[in-house]
Amino acid sequence: TTLSEALTAQQYIVDVVRDGETAWHYLTSLRYDLTLLDVTLPLLDGLSLCQRMRADGLLAPVLMLTARDTSSDKVLGLDAGADAYMVKPFNLSELLAQIRALLRRGSGGTPTLLRWGELQLNPTTYDVHYGDRPVRLTPKEFAILELLLHNGRRVLSRPYIIESIWSLEEPPGEETVKAHIKALRQKLQKSGAPPKFIETVHGRGYRLG
Repeated sequence: TTLSEALTAQQYIVDVVRDGETAWHYLTSLRYDLTLLDVTLPLLDGLSLCQRMRADGLLAPVLMLTARDTSSDKVLGLDAGADAYMVKPFNLSELLAQIRALLRRGSGGTPTLLRWGELQLNPTTYDVHYGDRPVRLTPKEFAILELLLHNGRRVLSRPYIIESIWSLEEPPGEETVKAHIKALRQKLQKSGAPPKFIETVHGRGYRLG
């Protein structure tokens, strides 16, 4: 719980499961950027789960967490397909640094600036500018804008936005997405963006204009 709260405070979207079989269901239902995997799990242990992930072609980074600190244990974890291995108890700042490093590696390097017309978004610093004007966004507004920038003219439905940005444990209703889009549009317009910078495709969703 503490780790989940710490990651959420860093603006990560976190799903928490308590056993390996449920984790497998989540991993094959959604696309995750990173898996934090405890070795000692009921139903399906972390080593077996990691092996199953790799055998099934799930290549996103895996950071294995365990209380086992011998060299042979680390070798078992890495041979199972883990990208990194941390022994509990660990320093939270070191864990966050390791997560950032694995996410950079998983995305093929340091995140680059995202641009659309005069809009510029920096995924690393969470800065957004329209022209030379800063745009102050909430974490969810930032996440929605980043998702739109990654998809450009592709129409994103409200269920897709919810699935991409909110935890499975507490997904909001579609009205929440509408409210965030409205607030995002208002902030962008105040910074000089045109009214249809974010377009509504009726009956389907949203895209960049």
